[in-house]
Amino acid sequence: MIPACTLRQAQPADAPALSLVAAATFLESYAGQLRGEDIQLHCSRHHTTAAYERWLSDATAKCWVVEAEQGSAMVGYQLLAAPDVPVNDPQPTDIEIKRLYLLHRFQGTGLGRALVHAAIEWARAAGYRRLLLGVYSQNTAALAFYARMGFERVGERTFHVGDSDFFDYILGLPL
Repeated sequence: MIPACTLRQAQPADAPALSLVAAATFLESYAGQLRGEDIQLHCSRHHTTAAYERWLSDATAKCWVVEAEQGSAMVGYQLLAAPDVPVNDPQPTDIEIKRLYLLHRFQGTGLGRALVHAAIEWARAAGYRRLLLGVYSQNTAALAFYARMGFERVGERTFHVGDSDFFDYILGLPL
């Protein structure tokens, strides 16, 4: 049975918990697909408390967290910020989902959908016209999820994880 969860906007004090859940969900998502050394290096570079402190202090970024109601443990999160994905037609009204991760046992519960809906509502209210994101081309579950949400492929990129390069699809959703 999946514990009840709540969705809320992240606060600056959430940076340490975000760092922990970010590394845990990245490891859980890619262990067995990517080299362990690359996962560890990626997390030590990109999922530090300091990195999340910077995101949370950026006025143009938005972050939501998912917490288990009992115990208030963070089990997932979503981060939006200015896009840096390669697309053929970049617009000033684009915003990117930089990260959207849930611990595996909380996937398939509607929480991912709730996070995407929160992003869509916030982005529309803020005047954005397109939501972008990058997804590992071999992450079939994530690709299927985003397709169900209405995202379509709008580009490609090389994504660096540790010392290795991987092929990502760039997806977009008109708002």
